[in-house]
Amino acid sequence: MSTAIPNANPPAFYTVREAAQILRVDPATLYRAIREDAFPAVRVRTRYVVPAAALHKLVTEAAESGGCVDVARLASERRTAREIERLSGGPSW
Repeated sequence: MSTAIPNANPPAFYTVREAAQILRVDPATLYRAIREDAFPAVRVRTRYVVPAAALHKLVTEAAESGGCVDVARLASERRTAREIERLSGGPSW
């Protein structure tokens, strides 16, 4: 039995290396996806961090759908929506 205390204050962001460990992929794979705008990240000068909320959303979507969540497809849809918003002059709320 583990005696580790759960983290009461989970991080808001993960390093790319930490996110890659969580996703069980090589950090280079995640860096490539981030640079191709196929994975959500925040760039701070020359470093990237991955929002914890993005990882939690992916886990939730995969669990709820019972299938494969294609992050590249989600990113493509996000880019398309941003482009439509830009061309139409902003959000139409």
